[in-house]
Amino acid sequence: MERSGQVMEAELRRLMQEHGAYLKRLCFLYLKDEDTAEDAVSETFLKVYRALPDFRGESSEKTWISRIAINTCRDFRRAAWYKLVDLNTALERIPSEKDEPTVHDDTVMKAVMALPRKYKEPVLLRYYQNLSLKEVGEALNLSVSTTSTRLTRARDLLKTKLKGWYFNEE
Repeated sequence: MERSGQVMEAELRRLMQEHGAYLKRLCFLYLKDEDTAEDAVSETFLKVYRALPDFRGESSEKTWISRIAINTCRDFRRAAWYKLVDLNTALERIPSEKDEPTVHDDTVMKAVMALPRKYKEPVLLRYYQNLSLKEVGEALNLSVSTTSTRLTRARDLLKTKLKGWYFNEE
């Protein structure tokens, strides 16, 4: 059954209302620039609108939209103009979720952002976007076991990088 234009527009408005802030945060974490993140969110919703008739519901809407946003951010990062973006944005400018405490020490975030992409992406989705292990795997097109392995390796890398930082442990 084909959806009418009005139904699709209403559905898009609902998705934008429910997931807009989440996507802006996700895109900012990837792109490290607020204006570029807003552009990526707009591009993501344009792609969502075009793909809406094909969404079969095999994953949650959040997972599906996250996957589109991640791919959009990857495309942005590959673009020649992206090299001109100032990536020295303070991490305090990350759009926050409601009732989330303000982070004053960005040591952990800097360590996460320095991880290789295959480890950074699962960490951002699992711990900063609160997706389940299954949803992270679906968003990154990975099996749950691969996702779990990458998270374990990422934690090990972070433990090494952050040694001595947390409670001055050695």
